[in-house]
Amino acid sequence: MSQLANVLMRAAEIKVVGKSGQISIGKDYAGKTLRLERLADGRIVLTAVVMVPESQLWTLAEPHRSRIERGLAWAGQTKPHETRVETLLKRRSRTEAHSRGRE
Repeated sequence: MSQLANVLMRAAEIKVVGKSGQISIGKDYAGKTLRLERLADGRIVLTAVVMVPESQLWTLAEPHRSRIERGLAWAGQTKPHETRVETLLKRRSRTEAHSRGRE
């Protein structure tokens, strides 16, 4: 028997649907979100899923996804240091003056 068939055989269980229409699938799935598919042949497939709010979908699309990944990699490799607020303010005022000249 192949390893895959062996895993599938061990995972098979018989569940009885109660009068309320519910079954228990175990504490491993407690609090998880599941997608329920009802197939034409009568089978039911439950798949664990993660929901992403619409307002955050942009983080999964390019080029944002790559930029976020690069930023996280940079943050993991870069030692934090104290920020000098005066330097940031000077840089900001130079950028604003430069952008005003383009208008």
